[in-house]
Amino acid sequence: MLKQSEIETIDAVLDAHEYQASQVIAIMQEVQKIYHYLPEEVLCHIAKELKISEAKIYGVATFYENFSLEPKGKYVIKVCDGTACHVRKSIPILEEFRKTLGVTEAKPTTPDMMFTVETVSCLGACGLAPVCTVNDVVHPAMTPEKARELIEELRKEVSSDEN
Repeated sequence: MLKQSEIETIDAVLDAHEYQASQVIAIMQEVQKIYHYLPEEVLCHIAKELKISEAKIYGVATFYENFSLEPKGKYVIKVCDGTACHVRKSIPILEEFRKTLGVTEAKPTTPDMMFTVETVSCLGACGLAPVCTVNDVVHPAMTPEKARELIEELRKEVSSDEN
């Protein structure tokens, strides 16, 4: 059950898109930025307000790889494993992120919901390989050492936000 404040937030997104069903992808992208995934209750609300079936909404959410129905951490780390990154040793970088954060391919999100580690086929930054992104910010020429340093920086950012 959605809280009134959540309904108002979602309705503001819908209103910005004039409640047009043709804008469903853009609406879902904005909602995912808010929640870091697409909660079931939110998708049902969107379907009702756009007057389209829940099946159609779920079809869009599951068709596009960029959408997630699973909760993700505050920081989503995407490690590229495209050809350029792979030959420049992206796998040891991925393994370092997972080891440092204590996550796996099967459980990619930390229990505190701070970090999610994913692999992607290509980030389109082949000249900067190996590359990863954190919340869509590109980090070029990664190494396992830089991966550890990046996690330390993000953890410091989190602790300074809490103070």
